[in-house]
Amino acid sequence: MAWRFALVIDPVASDIRRDDFSDTLALIDPDGPALRVGDLSAQRGDGVFESLGVVDGHPQEVGPHLARLAHSAGLCDLPEPNLDQWRAAIDRAAAAAPAGESVIKLILSRGVEHGPAPTAWLTLADAPDNARSRTEGVRIATLDRGYALDVPARAPWLLLGAKTLSYAVNMAAIREAKRRGADDAVFVTSDGFVLEAPTASVVLRFGDRFVTPAPNAGILHGTTQLSLFAHLEQRGFETAYETVPVSDLGRADAAWLLSSVRLAAPISAVDGEAKAVDHAVTDELNAYLLSPRD
Repeated sequence: MAWRFALVIDPVASDIRRDDFSDTLALIDPDGPALRVGDLSAQRGDGVFESLGVVDGHPQEVGPHLARLAHSAGLCDLPEPNLDQWRAAIDRAAAAAPAGESVIKLILSRGVEHGPAPTAWLTLADAPDNARSRTEGVRIATLDRGYALDVPARAPWLLLGAKTLSYAVNMAAIREAKRRGADDAVFVTSDGFVLEAPTASVVLRFGDRFVTPAPNAGILHGTTQLSLFAHLEQRGFETAYETVPVSDLGRADAAWLLSSVRLAAPISAVDGEAKAVDHAVTDELNAYLLSPRD
């Protein structure tokens, strides 16, 4: 991934209203040193983040991403971010984006232990080439997430609905999926229900009905999934949030992994069993997801 741009953000209180935040945004070398050794983002993964797709300089779904950043910060007892300040930082980064697809990452860390303020920064990089995933699809392996469907409601301290920097388990899951001959993983509960992929939402199609696992199961409410469902509803399709048994991954007419950067990647195999890819619908979904979306 080629890093093109980076800003350090000096966080201001969430209730401060200003027309110009430029004096709180410091341009830095994206390949140079930026963090103190004791920053808790590096020491403990103690922070939250968001990744936004950028298409031809247009940052996608800025409002929903910022809302989720604030939600994750609240779950982690981090100071509420000033969304106007973050939006100004995003606009500045997007102005530096080249033609084609890029990705902006927002990071809010607790900062140095016992320090006076959190640490915040933003990066802009070229997006990976996702053409093959969008056309040929991805093979997935289902992996037990290690808890039952009702655990998130009983144990909110697990932060299962927050987009935290603690992604070691997610990356380990992808490595395990590849060891099993797949491209990606889908987490399932110990009592047999679909959750999400390590970096994506899961969407299934049954006829003219599109379904995704309900977010109260401790999964991230995907910004791309929300946008896609609104689009599908406008086109007359039915959408639903449901408790999805693992067997539905094979039973569905089609299925996708959905994320802000990869967009809609059709699932072409589940635990070694081939699954038909609906190329026409996939192309239609990605055409919408590549259009400017606010």
